[in-house]
Amino acid sequence: MDDGGDTVGVEEEFVLVDPRSGATAAAAPRVLELLADEPGVMAEFLRFQVETATGVCRSLSGVRADLIRLRRRLAEAAEHAGCVALATGVAPFGTASRVTADPRYRKLADRFPALVGEAGTCACHVHVGVPSRAAGVRVLARLRPWLGALLAISANSPYVDGLDSGWASARYPLWSRWPTARPPGEWRDVADYDAAVDGAIRRKKAIDARSVYFYARLSPRHPTVEVRIADVCLDVEDAVLLAGLVRGLVVTALAEERRGAPPPRVPDALVERALRAAARYGLAGPGVDVLTGTPVGHEGLAEDLLAYVRPALRATGDLEDVLAGWCALTSRGGGAERQRALRAISDTPAEFAGRLAAVTRGEDQERKAAR
Repeated sequence: MDDGGDTVGVEEEFVLVDPRSGATAAAAPRVLELLADEPGVMAEFLRFQVETATGVCRSLSGVRADLIRLRRRLAEAAEHAGCVALATGVAPFGTASRVTADPRYRKLADRFPALVGEAGTCACHVHVGVPSRAAGVRVLARLRPWLGALLAISANSPYVDGLDSGWASARYPLWSRWPTARPPGEWRDVADYDAAVDGAIRRKKAIDARSVYFYARLSPRHPTVEVRIADVCLDVEDAVLLAGLVRGLVVTALAEERRGAPPPRVPDALVERALRAAARYGLAGPGVDVLTGTPVGHEGLAEDLLAYVRPALRATGDLEDVLAGWCALTSRGGGAERQRALRAISDTPAEFAGRLAAVTRGEDQERKAAR
């Protein structure tokens, strides 16, 4: 059995929209049909959403290659289906709530009908291998202080119904309305964790373990810790940065556990306060250091995170990629900032959707490389 942290994988969720109006397009069934040969592309809750998943990777270069390939394949299939795919946490011009024709999704919609209309949010989930479920539970407690920084780095959903919501991640307050969307607990052991999951299902707050939406959890399907707090990233390199930081946190947590260092004790209310600040302001705004309770800028928190995981990044070989990703992110701004800049130079919803689609499929990087 390995020490954990040697594997990493990324799941990304995308919005499909009409290129003429920017409105959501219920084209996922056709897109999935066109990509039937691609196991890394799957249906999501609503019919204007598609999810992709990398393979099990051992390096960030592997993550990057898979993300680029999957985004390009999705973009090509979407074009054939008469739509475009956008990497944004919330569809910018409203949604049509047509649930995917899958028995599990139908059951979820029947259980939570009031939430269906705002369920089409899109996330980036990072999976990191752990040696056991017991080790994974102990890792979750050590991730709690850093969830706000991860959300601030990834915040990428400022527009809702065609208007600036005032949030960097409008996805976060929408997603947080689900009954089990909350920070991971400070569970004592696997039995304690399983009791929390089983209790949520028994109290009808979830239909199964997969719909227990802790911001970080043990994956119900894979031998991983799954960090679910992030918006889908506008740019592949931001997703690679996020994956590297999450793996760095898991590796650091496992190392602290082996040394017998006690996990930090952080009240849920303080974690929630930090997350709300991250969602509201994003990387460029004010935040909360949950370890001290003091105000601090999110960029400073992210730099603290980088310093904290630096030894782990060096051990995994991820340091160069993460530092490059961090420099790129701080120089060009986070997803929400970039969306606002693109909206400012777009005369119509169609033009804005086209610009977001180009960044999603990587055309902006190709243009820069060609200069």
